[in-house]
Amino acid sequence: MSKQSESSFRLYGYFLKKYYLPQLKSAVLLLALLLSVVALQLAAPQVLRAYIDGAEQQSALRWMYQVALLYTSVVILNQLILVVTTYIGEKVAWKATNELRTDLLEHCLKLDSTFHSRHQPAELIERIDGDAEKLSNLLSQFLVVLFSNLLLLVGVLVLLFRENWIVGLLLTVFVIVALFSLQKVRSLAVPHWVKVRQQKSSFFGLLGEQLAGLENIRSNGAPSFVMRSFLEQMKAWLPVRMRAQMASITLYMTVIGVFALGHALAFSSGMILWSKGLITVGTVYMIFNYTELLRRPIEQIRTQLNDLQIADACMKRIDELMRTTSKLRDGTQSATFDGELGIRIENVSFAYQEGEPVIKNVHVAVGPKRVLGVLGRSGSGKSTLARLLMRFYDPTEGCILFNGEDIRQFRMTELRQSIGMVTQDVQLFHATIRDNLTFFDDSISDEQILSVISELGLTEWFDRFPAGLDTVLEGGNNLSAGEGQLLALCRVFFANPSLIVLDEPSSRLDAATGDMMERALQRLIRGRTAIIIAHRLTTIEHVDEILIMNQGAVLEYGLREELSADPNTHFSHLLKSGEVEELLA
Repeated sequence: MSKQSESSFRLYGYFLKKYYLPQLKSAVLLLALLLSVVALQLAAPQVLRAYIDGAEQQSALRWMYQVALLYTSVVILNQLILVVTTYIGEKVAWKATNELRTDLLEHCLKLDSTFHSRHQPAELIERIDGDAEKLSNLLSQFLVVLFSNLLLLVGVLVLLFRENWIVGLLLTVFVIVALFSLQKVRSLAVPHWVKVRQQKSSFFGLLGEQLAGLENIRSNGAPSFVMRSFLEQMKAWLPVRMRAQMASITLYMTVIGVFALGHALAFSSGMILWSKGLITVGTVYMIFNYTELLRRPIEQIRTQLNDLQIADACMKRIDELMRTTSKLRDGTQSATFDGELGIRIENVSFAYQEGEPVIKNVHVAVGPKRVLGVLGRSGSGKSTLARLLMRFYDPTEGCILFNGEDIRQFRMTELRQSIGMVTQDVQLFHATIRDNLTFFDDSISDEQILSVISELGLTEWFDRFPAGLDTVLEGGNNLSAGEGQLLALCRVFFANPSLIVLDEPSSRLDAATGDMMERALQRLIRGRTAIIIAHRLTTIEHVDEILIMNQGAVLEYGLREELSADPNTHFSHLLKSGEVEELLA
């Protein structure tokens, strides 16, 4: 067995064990129902033969009614069992694929920001949902359906051999030729459909990227460029899709041709045997009926084998994704600081791409319950510093210490829970204000929420919503940018973190909202260690220390009072000019 086959069998075993075995009872029930369907399908032509032969021999009318009733009962019962079988199969598939989607999503959320910067959201959606959907058949009913169809196929051939070995032999050869022909034609179609999926993934990646930046596209007059990109994607998609469709049509026509040959064999052999008096008219029709019955197992076996190859490709893509590991290694120490958190940033350098550092040899210390204000022009490395504190990335050189411990030693989940971060872009959900504030945590009561809003001095802002906490936010579209940041401040307060990181929280606020923000900020950082990346000077009026960054390096660092009192410092000049961008230009 080749290494590729061994790898495929390993993956089959893993996926079936993890997502199929937990539903073994449903699978056994599904198999039992499918075996019942096989038995009924094999019985129906036998009953129909008895009816036709009885009619030809002018049997008693009562007996004919009984046979007709039996045939009707067999057909109806078969259909009812098929309905139940479909329901159970879909239920098993839904549960299995949802568990797979959950595992994939959870794994992607654990991967570092470098991974997510390389993969567009739409691409990941296609891999998480699309690949899981393609595995639904494998994880739900592949084994039982394949087994039942093989059993039906063998059952039909055995019954045909029982009637006449020549008919049985002819149709056995037909089945072998049919399976071989359909599989051969299908193998020509699969590569084209793989290319279609790749092109589809690329298209949705482009679509997601462009829709995410719709405002920038419109404001910069770039719709024509976007439309041209879409046109190029569609032009590339069309020939691939056409080749795949033509291959599928070829497969469909092959099916029709193959079964036309099968029907011809059934009729011709039946006619010859009937003319010699070896079989009855009912038996001729039964042979034809069994030949027609062969279509379903042959088609489903072919489809199952087709799905198996598609599933093989999807499993390998999923396995590749699940084997992708974060460059960030989780620590083992508990990250609980009880409000007393001191920070040291020791000789930290960082580069998103090798050889292009965005932070260079930064050395800063922030004592417990002290507030550091960070200033600098756009692109100076301020936001990158915040991402390093959250461990979205690790420093290329140097280290960051919390209470004297390298943050790489802490468990990341606990570390991030101990840090409250508010950025310029706040993620809001299509949900009520209550759920947006609590992140859908039902344990937080309305009284607690209203108390926090009051404590942060935001009651006047909150009162403008007539429905109060039940006001539904449509993805943030009914809030201004400033109001979204006020809501984010409330979120942080509920988390009760030891460290507050504010990444230019007041850069997009109007004067009124800005005043509310300043009051809320002061209440939020009281008694906590805080780092405020500021755009407005009013935001850093009450900080203890100032860090000014320029081109990723520390331009100036010291106590706020000392820097403002020294007329030769950059900060002193900044207080006079009021513009960070102009000061450092």
